[in-house]
Amino acid sequence: MRPIRPDQNIPRARKLRQSSNLPEQVAWRALRTLRDDGWTVRRQHLIGRLIVDFAIVTAKLVIEIDGSIHQRDDVQASDQMRDAFLESEGWRVLRLPAKVGLSEDALLSHVRLALRSYGPSP
Repeated sequence: MRPIRPDQNIPRARKLRQSSNLPEQVAWRALRTLRDDGWTVRRQHLIGRLIVDFAIVTAKLVIEIDGSIHQRDDVQASDQMRDAFLESEGWRVLRLPAKVGLSEDALLSHVRLALRSYGPSP
């Protein structure tokens, strides 16, 4: 896990929002519909020194859309360290393959299931 200096976090998150890949764009379009259920979703959200793809703060749920690079051993090790940190901070991490991120219905099904285990919408 590469450390990010605090003064670099916000500009980096902004840059990531502007350069999102197709699965993240589709996922963002789908996740924004959760507002109708009372859930606010943040994109490229800062948690400590990490930037996560999506976060539902009230449910402390992180949603990561993982491309094929996440199948590499070194990236999986980094992901495990990130997940351990996030979980130590009280967050639950939902990692979904890019293929799921490209399907709005599949993505929302996974996220709603995770949210149901949290409790009713705010």
